[in-house]
Amino acid sequence: MGIFSLITGRPGPSGFGSASTAEQVTEGVDASNLTAIVTGGASGIGFETARVLALRKAHVVIAARNMDAANEAKQLILKDNEAAHVDVLKLDLCSMKSIRAFVDNFNALNLPLNLLINNAGIMFCPFQLSQDGIESQFATNHIGHFLLTNLLLDKMKSTARTTGIEGRIVNLSSIAHLHTYENGIKFDGINDEKSYSDKRAYGQSKLANILHAKELSRRLQEEGANITVNAVHPGLIMTNLFRHSAVLMKILQMLSYILWKNVPQGAATTCYVALHPSMKGVTGKYYLDCNEMAPSAYASDETLAKKLWDFSNKLVNSPPTTSN
Repeated sequence: MGIFSLITGRPGPSGFGSASTAEQVTEGVDASNLTAIVTGGASGIGFETARVLALRKAHVVIAARNMDAANEAKQLILKDNEAAHVDVLKLDLCSMKSIRAFVDNFNALNLPLNLLINNAGIMFCPFQLSQDGIESQFATNHIGHFLLTNLLLDKMKSTARTTGIEGRIVNLSSIAHLHTYENGIKFDGINDEKSYSDKRAYGQSKLANILHAKELSRRLQEEGANITVNAVHPGLIMTNLFRHSAVLMKILQMLSYILWKNVPQGAATTCYVALHPSMKGVTGKYYLDCNEMAPSAYASDETLAKKLWDFSNKLVNSPPTTSN
């Protein structure tokens, strides 16, 4: 999949390409026996992912920080699709306390869990610490999803066991994972404000999303769990992720408009990896435009993936500071 395919939208080996939409790549799929959690499902490509999963009859739980936006998203989905099954639950990935409360609230619904779409994220933010004292982009984009996934794994495993249906976890990464700090992950200076770069910190968090997917995939395969884990790059889409650099991005978009996708195209790869029958048994991969791509050397480094796993576990079990 080269730049030519990206510009022309020419389909790759999967039969889909950069011009394909989420509805197109899931056409004919019946997801009526599936329950999905979509983080950040209240806006942007998260909303489109939630809408299309609901359209394909999945029971969708929108996990979002802003409950007004989440309820509005639910009403929008129901307006077009009265039969949709949609729940909303509060989740702030910047707070481990909120993540644990979300999991308790989800478990209280007594639902199965087949799909976990780790979609939410923040981008190019000024330096700040999360409620648990971790640099905010790393905390929200990686650590939050790492903890959330770990806390939901038992539910996903038991669902896969009792139903015989393969569980799928999708981590939203980005091509920005190529632009990270020296050595990939700054283990010794995650919270170092002096050497902080908003772009590299974002790239680091997106690299972490791929490494997390690869290491979790390896572990699940090792224990024979019927769950796949893959990472995707949705493409360049103008969403509110860009709120911290809107002017820069508007200029960039004018210069490279041909490379940008609309939101239905941006959600296509997520929906393809989550629902398409041809993805059965495929795990530990990185997808762009609904086709497998090789990520960076850092993203393919198994030793780095294991090191990040241990580092993340440590941060989750004893964060630098504890929120009230």
